[in-house]
Amino acid sequence: MRMKATLNELLCSVELLEGDTALRDVINKHSSDQTQAQKSAFFVADLGAIIWQQIRWKTHMDHVRPFYEMKCNSSAVVVEILAALGTGFVCSSKNELELAKSFGVPAQDVILGGACKQLSLIKYAAKHGVRLLVCDNEAEMRKISRCHPNARLLIQVYTAGCCEHEETAMPFGCTLKDCRHLLECAKELGLNVTGVKFHVPSCCAEPEAFTHAVSDARCVFDMGAELGFAMSILDVGGGFDGIEAQLEKVNRALKPMLDVYFPQSTGVSVIAEPGAYYVSAAFSLAVSIISKKMTAQDAKHHAHDALSGNDEPEFTYCLNDGVFGSFSYKLLEESVPVPSLLKETQWRCAVGCLAVGDLC
Repeated sequence: MRMKATLNELLCSVELLEGDTALRDVINKHSSDQTQAQKSAFFVADLGAIIWQQIRWKTHMDHVRPFYEMKCNSSAVVVEILAALGTGFVCSSKNELELAKSFGVPAQDVILGGACKQLSLIKYAAKHGVRLLVCDNEAEMRKISRCHPNARLLIQVYTAGCCEHEETAMPFGCTLKDCRHLLECAKELGLNVTGVKFHVPSCCAEPEAFTHAVSDARCVFDMGAELGFAMSILDVGGGFDGIEAQLEKVNRALKPMLDVYFPQSTGVSVIAEPGAYYVSAAFSLAVSIISKKMTAQDAKHHAHDALSGNDEPEFTYCLNDGVFGSFSYKLLEESVPVPSLLKETQWRCAVGCLAVGDLC
């Protein structure tokens, strides 16, 4: 049997299907149930794929405990499955904290992420026993000391120069130079620094990035020890795209460095924050074409001229979803979604096509 869920913002239905049920059949059925006026984009999830991803993680990364990055997909069915599988959770909002709690996730298995957090969120975490908080600057640290003095801090270290698209990314994390200042500040404020976090994005193809990141983390651990902190957690962040080959590649780069700098004899717990790893393999987005037009590729250069026989036509298809909806990640990432036709056809278009969102 295969469990599939059809999800959108307002409705989530789960049903058991025969193991040989095709994804396109599920999409066709749901689409045909919608009237023409009601047609909207929707997700279909093969929830069994989430379980398989956990099995793959245990196979290749059993030495690293996953904490699911809930902001990647906070659907209740996803959280329920991962909670049952024993993963921890990284939450960035009150709603996410409440959702984790509703499925019985212990407070010690929750990290409050985000470099900058509202006072109300920090107070809520303190009230409900969530003590692991990420921090990368002094202002945030002083805010935490006022609202949550019993917090256990993970200092986020900046990983530089590992991605060709780095100039488009938000530079979270502090430098090694700043780390000493933060540790001294934590000592002054009486806060407990319990570990270090770094993040190597999935766009980084060089294993050297993990060499630098893990060695930098070791330096911060040593700084902390000098100041009297008994640090016991290394968070290697996210950057897992859901492809098994990439997971194997990350493990080949990461494990030797962990064996050198953080062997089991140190007692350091190694965790990670996979998000897309679990849900990208499970979720498919079904969109419809709501409008189309044919132009010429060089029409923008002579917009008022008639098309000649030498102009190559280009079709522009407008979809019923875009960057202000399900494709919002495109504003921050360089990943390219791969489309596929729902209905098979013998005809293949040999000219250029462009798909745009519904608000263009």
